[in-house]
This record gives sequence, C-alpha cells and structure tokens, in this order.
Amino acid sequence: MAATALNGSNITVGNLNQFVQPPWRIALWSVAYSFVLAVAVFGNVIVIWIILAHKRMRTVTNYFLLNLAFSDASMAAFNTLINFIYASHGDWYFGEAYCRFHNFFPVTSVFASIYSMTAIAVDRYMAIIHPLKPRLSATVTKVMILCIWAMAVVLAFPLCFYSSIRVLPKRTICFVVWPRREYDSFMYHIIVMVLVYLLPLLVMGITYTIMGLTLWGGEIPGNSSDNYHGQLQAKRKVVKMMIIVVVTFALCWLPYHVYFIVTGLIKALNKWKSIQQVYLSVMWLAMSSTMYNPIIYCCLNSRFRAGFKRAFRWCPFIQVSSDDELELRVTRLHPTRQSSMYTLSRMDTTVVVVYDPVDGAAGSHSQAWKKSYADARVENGLGSNANGARAKAGIAPSAEAEDFS
Repeated sequence: MAATALNGSNITVGNLNQFVQPPWRIALWSVAYSFVLAVAVFGNVIVIWIILAHKRMRTVTNYFLLNLAFSDASMAAFNTLINFIYASHGDWYFGEAYCRFHNFFPVTSVFASIYSMTAIAVDRYMAIIHPLKPRLSATVTKVMILCIWAMAVVLAFPLCFYSSIRVLPKRTICFVVWPRREYDSFMYHIIVMVLVYLLPLLVMGITYTIMGLTLWGGEIPGNSSDNYHGQLQAKRKVVKMMIIVVVTFALCWLPYHVYFIVTGLIKALNKWKSIQQVYLSVMWLAMSSTMYNPIIYCCLNSRFRAGFKRAFRWCPFIQVSSDDELELRVTRLHPTRQSSMYTLSRMDTTVVVVYDPVDGAAGSHSQAWKKSYADARVENGLGSNANGARAKAGIAPSAEAEDFS
C-alpha cells in the first residue's frame, strides 16, 4: 500500500525532503525491490497460464488461486517499484491520475487476495467436513470473484477520491487529503486492518483448525471407501499447502499493519530519520508476499510442479517426464493401495473398477461393478453441485477432479 495512502507515512509535507538517502543504499533497495517485482510477476503469470491452458486445472479451488495470482501479479507490476521510488526519493514523478490509482489499487488487490484465500478455506471446509452438501459451480465461483473485486473497489474508493498531488518548490508529493487529516487516516487504516487482515485470518484460522483436527486427528465424515487412505493423503496435502500460503501472507503483512498503528499513535516517530529504513523494510516484506505463492505451489503440488516444468522446459537442466505430462492431462490412470484396483479420473467422470481375484469370471462382474459404485468418490467433496444429492441417492457421483493435489 502506498506510503501516503493511510497516514502520510514518512513523506513530510514540506519544501525540503529530509529523507534523502545515499546512492549506495538506494542501489541496494532497488535490487531488493526489483527482485520481488521480477519473481512475483513472472511466477504468478506462469500460475495463471498453468490454470488457463490446462483443462484439468480449471477447478473451483484453482479459479480462486487464479484470482489470487492475478491480484498478486497486478500489485507487483503496478505498485511495488513505484512505491519504492516514491518512498526512497520523496518526490512524485507520475502525475495526479496515477497518484489516485497508486493509493487505490493496493487495498483493492490485497482485499481480493485475502478473500480469495478465505473462499478457498470455506470451500475446502465444506468439501471435507460436509462432503454430501452441494458444492460451488464454476458459474457461482466466477460470480463470487466478481463480488470480491466489487467489495474491494468500494473499500478502497475513499483513497482514490481523496488522493491529490501538491507541487512544492523543490518536489511534488502524492498524498490523501482526508477531511479530518489525522483522525480519518488512522481510523481508515484500522478499518482496513480489520476487514483485510484480522477478520479473514480469523475465519481461515477457525476453518483450517477444524479441518486439521478432522484430517489429522479423526475420520472424515462420510468416507469409508477402499480409497480412504489415498483420499486422506490428498486432502492433507491440499490443506497443508493452503495453510502455508495463509501463514506466509499473515507474517508478511503483520509488521506493515503494526508499523502504521504505532506511527499513528506516536506521531513523533514519523520525524525520526531512521523511520525511512524501517518503512522500506516493512514495505518490502509486505510486497514480497506477492512472490511466495508460486514457489509454494511448485514445491508442494505435483500438478503445478509439472506445469512449471513445462513452462521452463527450454532450460537444459529441466526435464519433463512422462509422469509430469500425465499430471496435466484430462485422463489419469494410477494404482491405489489395493493390489488390483485402478482409478480412471476425468474432468467429467470418475470410475473406480475393482477386480477381486476371488470373484474370477464374468459372472462376478456385476458384484465388482456394485463395489465400484460404492467406492465412487464422496472423497474430497470435489465433485459438482449435483454430487451431494447423487451420493445420498446411492448413485455414483460425476466427479470433476476438483482436487489439485
């Protein structure tokens, strides 16, 4: 978020710039911020490509991850470097229109990011704790994403409305002209912190705690099939990955919010010369939150890892195996824990065929077929909206491979 968007930060409204830094220090900070910009934009663009270019990856959860990647890439591209330039030089070079956008967009982007994570947490919660209840459809998911951005725009609109520039004799400043400057600025940041940090983290903390207790400390409701152990491991991987994503976000943004609360309560700190380095540090950590998610996906998720390998297959040391190719295909055949059971997963159908050597000949096929329907996946709650009703009726659900593990 912009330095002046919330309470004026350390850019003093005066003719002189008391926070001029030596060239070597600006060079070091430039490298640090440029690294965040490059990794965040490049990594999140690849995540977007993996989801959009591979039909298998177009799931409810991954649509929210797509929205998260888009908001992170956008903030890194439009705000990270500009924010650094203004914070380090104290001189605004980019005009009034971009001043409004610069103060407005970070709040919008962070809101979209964290509420995408919250939506994933609620979706995973319903899939694991209430697997027979209707799931989100692709259309409902897209509508939810549009609603998230609409609410983000409403929350950030005051920053756009009240933003302005002022041309001074030796420099230009970009700041938010609140009606009651100090009071409104501090209260607005409190509201932003509650809505964009504390509230969604509370919701995610509760949902992931319940899921964790269920996945690691008990049995999953409605799940008694022969594929239980495989499904349990898949669910644990998904939840583990998302917990790491949420914790990373929380840790990156905590110092930033603490900084603005402390400097809002103790005004004298804004005149402390070293406060510039403190601000650049906490802002770098907050902006760096945009670059970690692609790394987490690549390390903890086999399908995203396969996608990254395909994206970097031009590198001589990156080898794309046949297993990697299968990860992103619509059809996947893999053995389960049963000695002679295979699962054929498609985007629109899943059939589990169990062949019991004791059953032997064709006369036993109907019994084996009944077993396959009994084992049809209630699993991750990862099917379509109709799956809950179909499962209750004793009909094999039409699975959509909604898990991305």
